[in-house]
Amino acid sequence: MRRIGFALTAIAALCGIAAYLAPASGQVDGDAAPIYGIKIPSGYRDWRLISVNHLAGAGGNLKQVRAQVGNDMAVEAFRAGKLPFPDGATIAALHWNEVSSAENDKVLAVGFPGAGLQSFIAGSAVNVQFMVKDSKKYAASGGWGFGDFTNGKPGNEALHQTCYACHLPAKDRDFVFTRYAP
Repeated sequence: MRRIGFALTAIAALCGIAAYLAPASGQVDGDAAPIYGIKIPSGYRDWRLISVNHLAGAGGNLKQVRAQVGNDMAVEAFRAGKLPFPDGATIAALHWNEVSSAENDKVLAVGFPGAGLQSFIAGSAVNVQFMVKDSKKYAASGGWGFGDFTNGKPGNEALHQTCYACHLPAKDRDFVFTRYAP
């Protein structure tokens, strides 16, 4: 009886370890992006900030707040100005629709009376994009694999066929548009 109890305890412990290590491998369960096979890395929302930006255009119909975050390898490379990025560096671009904030505007009116300042914040999520550096696996695309996800689901193959071409103008910066904001 004790052997059975010990065996069950050991099996439960092994299952717990396996469950713990699965997300630590860098990938979460979910669909992979076509062409590159990128999945959403676990814990990416806890990565360090690289930069933020604002995108506006298309006759005023496109207004987004964007943030770029990176894993430790990417952030260290950015800080050191190291190009090309080392294999394993991963950059995430989080995109949200911009919305005005009446609550913030009230605070700004008190802090800056008569200035007419207006505040914009992140609203609904648009998508999240990933760049994963693996110079051998992704040699045909400058050493980077790409993934674009909306609501946790990857975009289609046609969308992913545009990734490398879009990043080609940044070839001299290892295909990365983002600049590190210290």
